[in-house]
Amino acid sequence: MAQTIDAGVRVGVQGRLVIPSAIRRRLGFKPGDTLLLRVQGESLVLERRETALARIEGWFDAVPGDVSLVEELLAERRAEVEQEEKE
Repeated sequence: MAQTIDAGVRVGVQGRLVIPSAIRRRLGFKPGDTLLLRVQGESLVLERRETALARIEGWFDAVPGDVSLVEELLAERRAEVEQEEKE
């Protein structure tokens, strides 16, 4: 089981947060790293771009290789336009 690290941070001037060193070391954050920030419910989530990309790519793992999502989207949109023109 992964070790949990709990830490408090205070919102500083201009809304700045300092990530405690134990957490930076644990996650391998280095000066100059770019992190993505998102609000999830009432929580704030920070993650590396690579982590976010892997998470998003995982959403499409179930899509067969011979399926074009672009073609499916275009077909759906064409059908919607055709339906709108009939109305």
